[in-house]
Amino acid sequence: MFRNIIVSRYLLAPGLILLVTGFLRAEETPQAVRQFLSQQCVSCHEGETAEGGLDLTTLSGDLDQAGTFSQWVRIVDRVHEGEMPPADLSDLQPVERDQFVKQAGDWLRNHQLENWQSLGRVQGRRLTNLQLERSLHHILGIDIPLASRMPEEPKADGFTTVAAGQSMSHFQLQRHLDIVDLALDEAFQRAIEGDDLQTRELPAQKLARSNPKRRCREPEMIDDFAVTWSSRLIFYGRLPSTTAREDGWYRFTIRAKSLKAPKDYGVWCTVRTGRCVSSAPLLNWVGAFEATDEVQEWTFETWLPRGDMLEVRPGDDTLKMGRFAGGQVGTGEGGPQDLPGVALEQITMERIHRGADADGIREILFDDLKIQSTKNWRDAKLVSSQPKQDVARLMRQFAERTFRRPVKSESIAPFVKLVHQSLDQGQPLMDALRAGYRALLCSPRFLYFYEEPGQLDDYAVASRLSYFLWNAPPDEELLALAEQGQLHDKQILSSQVDRMLADPKGERFISDFAAQWLDLSDINFTTPDRRLYPDFDVIVEQSMVAETEQFLRTMLAENQSVTRLIDANETYLNERLARFYGIDDVSGDDLQPVSFDLDEPRGGLLTQGAIMKVTANGTNTSPVIRGVWISERLLGQEIPPPPANVPAIEPDIRGATTIREMLEKHKSTASCASCHRKIDPPGFALENFDPSGRWRERYVAFEGRKRTKGPEIDTSYELPDGRDFDSLREFQKLILAHPEKIAGNVAAKMLTYGTGAPVTYADRDAIKQVAALTKNDNYGFRSILKAVVTSELFLTK
Repeated sequence: MFRNIIVSRYLLAPGLILLVTGFLRAEETPQAVRQFLSQQCVSCHEGETAEGGLDLTTLSGDLDQAGTFSQWVRIVDRVHEGEMPPADLSDLQPVERDQFVKQAGDWLRNHQLENWQSLGRVQGRRLTNLQLERSLHHILGIDIPLASRMPEEPKADGFTTVAAGQSMSHFQLQRHLDIVDLALDEAFQRAIEGDDLQTRELPAQKLARSNPKRRCREPEMIDDFAVTWSSRLIFYGRLPSTTAREDGWYRFTIRAKSLKAPKDYGVWCTVRTGRCVSSAPLLNWVGAFEATDEVQEWTFETWLPRGDMLEVRPGDDTLKMGRFAGGQVGTGEGGPQDLPGVALEQITMERIHRGADADGIREILFDDLKIQSTKNWRDAKLVSSQPKQDVARLMRQFAERTFRRPVKSESIAPFVKLVHQSLDQGQPLMDALRAGYRALLCSPRFLYFYEEPGQLDDYAVASRLSYFLWNAPPDEELLALAEQGQLHDKQILSSQVDRMLADPKGERFISDFAAQWLDLSDINFTTPDRRLYPDFDVIVEQSMVAETEQFLRTMLAENQSVTRLIDANETYLNERLARFYGIDDVSGDDLQPVSFDLDEPRGGLLTQGAIMKVTANGTNTSPVIRGVWISERLLGQEIPPPPANVPAIEPDIRGATTIREMLEKHKSTASCASCHRKIDPPGFALENFDPSGRWRERYVAFEGRKRTKGPEIDTSYELPDGRDFDSLREFQKLILAHPEKIAGNVAAKMLTYGTGAPVTYADRDAIKQVAALTKNDNYGFRSILKAVVTSELFLTK
């Protein structure tokens, strides 16, 4: 709901209406700037009838006043782009325009730089929910999910890492305490009790229904296989024998084949988890596979809360669907309907741990101290002949892991004193030590990044780099380099980027970054209307995400040019996604590189299904919504908020008045035209892609309830600089005429994500320098990342 509200702002025909908040005072605004505006702009921007709602006579020159700085930036940008004053109403010479832009720009830039000298470019920022989870995993050696237990985080400038969007309420503090307690309990229990890792072999007989005569939703036995037929019946294919006896990570090895598969492909199946009962209807995605007529084997790992089970079933919505009365399936009811199905031969269920083993956790918590175990781990005792000395030693070791840097004894003396007081009061050493660890994990020095204004110290660089690439604390090698004072050496930083991306934790960088940059975490926020897009299903949806992530991983691994974000002649598909796209000669359930023919309309991340889906609402497309998204996420063009006094456009009307005709009316309004001339071109260029990510030539129309062919789609438009295009291909070529802008946008997104501060006016020259450094590498993705990490913006607060 809230996302729809935010997105719909851009259906209000956004224009540049600058809110006025004061008087343009001589003592605050440079005289040359005031003089230019008085001569060139005030005649149209004065009083209640001011053009675009911008009354320059009441515009404050106090750049510290809320909202004023951004208003001035927009004015400078509009003058720079030739929008103010309009060419047909002014004889302004280019040299005069350039002089104003420089004078006003220097004023804005110097104001920011002066503030940063005392405060730093980045505000105080804390760990995100994901970073908190991975930090506790690293510190304690545990692996239980924690981020989902924290309150949902807002995004600022597209990322949860940005300090301006990070609030801290009493409720959040309480949740943090709860998370810390949960993590400590898990660590202490495993350290004391050890790990009980069991494996269960589940043949078909244990996977199938126990009573063949009972109508239910478990598989039926057919020829030594547990069979589930294709159907829309919820929870059909649930497997009670896989129910988790305790919370934990589990590895499932599934052996299965298809029954009655379509001629040209197999039976695509989903693997999901949940309670699989009507009172708990949500299912969690695990993966998918394509079963064929030969038995194959697939392995999946997933977190299972106690009481949850697997559901394995055909999940391809293009398959023939069975009909079963009463919401249950009887033995022998699916076969006569000639349905495709999946036949399970066996599932192996293993309890696993993804972090340290019990011995490793015990060493983290207690080092060489011995434990006297009891039946209840909470009653275990820690044995020490010199408890206070051991407390001081263990607390210091733990503090260094927690604070991500060396600590002096005096800096943690209050924490050690807390534990000593507990011992003096007769509290057991185990309990007192746990309380000390809890205090350290609730310290601001753990929850917040320790960064002083100016150049970051080496330990702060180590943390910034590790949380940028891993969303986790620095490892021993990074901390050793920090101790040696080498993390401002650009060659060493560059080699560390390569090392960290090659580490297994580095595999998460693309998925973490793209989840926010490209909104991939919102891929399932809407579901395309099944009546309009019947071939779309959850396998297609998840394959789209995998396509985009693999595309970006390859760009990063091979240092491919970021121009591939706009156009490329290949992507990564499995059989199901290729069939959905209408691309032939792709088989198998693994992603594989697929080259496009010249007549294939797809090319580049810009046209991938995941991007098309997150920029639509599930029923229809809007050039405005897509145009804003593409402008801000890929083209580096900031779109200001729309004016509040302009009525919303309904983008769904495809009758006598098309969306194009309605938007043309807005272009005729000055307050709307300045933004729509930037928004509309990418939006219309992509109109051939429907909300499910498929290519189309016409809109959908209805005559009553009958679906008919609507108007042909017209993708032609004109860029703000006057260059026009007639097709998506032409649009892509025009955009790629300036690859440095694409590179600069990628650098800006990485800096925002990695430093916790959005790119502002004073950063613009530095962003251009970062992009320029990578020109000889054809603006390679990895080259840009390294240029970001070695930039002064990244290495200073």
